[in-house]
This record gives sequence, structure tokens and C-alpha cells, in this order.
Amino acid sequence: MDTIHKIGRRKTAVARVYLSEGKGNITVNKREMEKYFTTGMLQYKVKQPMLMTENDKNFDISVNVIGGGITGQAEAIRLALSRAMCELNEENRGILKPEGLLTRDPRMVERKKYGQKKARKKFQFSKR
Repeated sequence: MDTIHKIGRRKTAVARVYLSEGKGNITVNKREMEKYFTTGMLQYKVKQPMLMTENDKNFDISVNVIGGGITGQAEAIRLALSRAMCELNEENRGILKPEGLLTRDPRMVERKKYGQKKARKKFQFSKR
């Protein structure tokens, strides 16, 4: 098996995932996943597609992720891994799709408008 390359996005985070045969090692930006994502919740989000398809010990994963915050990066990696699992075996699609792991979350930060303090907040109004 050669390397599978997939891309996942969330907000402004972009994750490039490279999947190859191995023992289950995950490296994110040339660091161990446990060192990069320190909380258990983020580690679970990254591993979720692998655990659901029972492939958590079969592949080595190398990830390059840029942009966004730590949660957006974890969710971008999750989407890329879900896409890679579907390319690996089409039956995985039936497992991942009901959980919503193959859906690209379209929510983005609303832009700031001119004449306002932020996207929705206005400058203070003074009647007199």
C-alpha cells in the first residue's frame, strides 16, 4: 500500500494527512500527538475515525496542520482522517457518515463591518 494523502478543513485550519502502513503512531507537525494536543478531548477527536473503523493500530499517520486554533486543527485532522478511511475501504463510509464525520463544517467567523466596532457590536450611541 502506498501513502494516502487527504485534506481536511475547519474554520481557518487546514490539515494535510498522510496515511501509511504502520503501528499506529500519529505525528502532528513533527511532534507526537500527545505533546501537540495536550487535552484528552482533543486527542479523542483526532483518533475518533480510527477508533470507529477499528484501524487505530494499523496505520502510521503524519499530519501537517496550519492556521486556526487548537480545536479547529483537531477537527480538521478528524475530517481528513475520515476521508482517508473512506478511500481505504468504502464500507467505512456507512460507519462514519451517521456520526457526521464526513461533513465539512461550513461555519466561519463573521466579518467585521465598517461603521461598527465588531461584526455585530455597534459603537456606543450618545443621544446628547
